[in-house]
This record gives sequence, C-alpha cells and structure tokens, in this order.
Amino acid sequence: MTEFQNDNSKLVKELTLSKVPKGKISRFWLEIVKDGMGLPVLIPIIVARGKKSGKTVGITAAVHGNELNGIPVIQRVFKELDVTKLRGTIVGIPVLNVPSYLRKKRRFLDGTDLNHIMPGKPNGTVSQVYAWRVVEKIIKQFDYLLDLHTASNGRMNSYYIRADMSDEVVREMALLQNAQIIVHNPPSDGTLRGTADELEIPAITLEVGNPNSFQRGMIRDGLTGIHNLLGYLKMTDSEVEEYSNETVICKKSYWMYTDTGGLLTVFPKATDLVKKGEVVARLNNIFGDIIKEYLAPEDGIVIGKSVSPVNQAGGRILHLGIVKKR
Repeated sequence: MTEFQNDNSKLVKELTLSKVPKGKISRFWLEIVKDGMGLPVLIPIIVARGKKSGKTVGITAAVHGNELNGIPVIQRVFKELDVTKLRGTIVGIPVLNVPSYLRKKRRFLDGTDLNHIMPGKPNGTVSQVYAWRVVEKIIKQFDYLLDLHTASNGRMNSYYIRADMSDEVVREMALLQNAQIIVHNPPSDGTLRGTADELEIPAITLEVGNPNSFQRGMIRDGLTGIHNLLGYLKMTDSEVEEYSNETVICKKSYWMYTDTGGLLTVFPKATDLVKKGEVVARLNNIFGDIIKEYLAPEDGIVIGKSVSPVNQAGGRILHLGIVKKR
C-alpha cells in the first residue's frame, strides 16, 4: 500500500494574504480557537496567488458541518487552475466549521446555527467567538465571497442562489452561476453572505444540493459558476459558459409547514411550478388513512422540499419561491 501524507501545508496563527508567495498554490492550517484541552482548532485554507495583481475571491464551504458538496467543488477549482496565468488571489476554505464537520453535525458545539449569528462577537459564546474570528481573520481580506451550502437533514434542494439582487455587482455574480433559481435575499440576516455584504464585500450563497453526500452533477454545476465568475473578473482566461435554460428569479421565498403529525408525502419535484390551490403534500396516519392535504398558498416554484416521511407538527413541507414578474 502506498501512503501519501505530505500535504506541504503550514501551521499559522494569522493569515496575511499579501505575504503569501506569488505564482504558486499554498496550503495553510489556520489556528482559529483552542478547544477544551487547550489544543488549537485548525481551519484548512488553500491560497492561489498569481504573479499579476487582481481581485481576491474567497470560496467557503461547510459552514454547516454536514454540507459536503462544496468541499470537492473547492478542491477541483484549485486542481484545474493554472496559477502561472492567474491574476489576483483565490482563497479556498473547504471546511469552515471544523468542530461540526468532525462530528458530522449541522450545528456548532453549543447547538447554535453558525450561519445565523454572523459576524459573531469577540467576547461571547463559543459559537459567537468562532464566527467573529472567522470574519476578522479571513473574510475581511476578500473582495468577493462565494459561500457554498446544501440542504439540511431530511431535505433536498435544487441548485439555487441566495443573493441581494438590488446590488448590481451581486446580481451579476448570481447570474454568472447558471443556477436553476435565484432567490433575492437582502443582507443583515446573520448569515456569512449577509455579513460580507454589510462589509461591502459582494457575496452570494450557492445552495449546491443535498447534505451528507457528494453529488457529481451538483458539484459540476457549482464549479462551472465559479469558473464563470473568475473569467468575468479577468482573473483567469476562462470563457463564460452561457446557461442553456432560463434562470428563474424569485422576489422572496418561504417554507410551508405541517400543523399536525404523520407520514408526509410531498408531490412536486424541485424546480416544479405549482399553482395556488394545488395539492402539494399529503399526511397519512400510521394506519395509512389520509389525515390532511396541503395546498399551495400561491403560485410559485419549488426550491426544495422535505424527503423524510416522518413528520411531526411544525415540520417542513416544501420551500416555495415566489417568482418575480418581468
């Protein structure tokens, strides 16, 4: 058996991109906090710095520990990159939420959703301190941010983008992703994307499929969008790949929820258009009797849905996007 162990990485307490060598790809383990044993918690970072000046694009994944599709997307970006021709800097963080990734859990150690408390606090809870240091030590060095996510446990997503479509730069970033759906989301929502926007760092969220798995098609779609952005920014010589279908832009979106428990069946598929009053889901009791049918409250498009049959009162049914009229 052949073992490959040398990853040529460097352990650092601070990451200063202006000091990273030009014309090569460097790997770092950045100390972000110390754990209960007093040992460092290390975030893996890949930096490609071109010989020529340009923008700095950050690509982050696994802000939730069970969101894995973004990891191979970032790995492949750097494998396909010709750093000798790169103009500017690309920073890839395959796993941002290391404690949750190691536990195969979505939430942080204290049960907090890390993507709801950004930018954190310098003197707060364990999750707030972790979030604050991520923003201070890493994110503030970016000119643009692409944050890769997936659906949560028991749910599935289309390939869609969250972005502040009122910002022209962010809007262009979103459209370059060739996504099936784009949902307008303003900043100031506690997310990493929203925090970057508040810092005047144009940012979008890429929702790339389902949790706890690698999905080749979704990974390929996410990779294409990133190459499109790098080419658009003139950082690489990549040609922008036009989307063969029309991206659906939603002015807002929300989840439908059950009001009683049972075995849930959701009928539409992701990206299906539904009409107001259409039956979109049904609940059966444990004996197989129909308890209730759920109707679409208005016309929309299915962004994602629950795929777990066992559903108690207050469970999610489907994520409905309200299409923006042209």
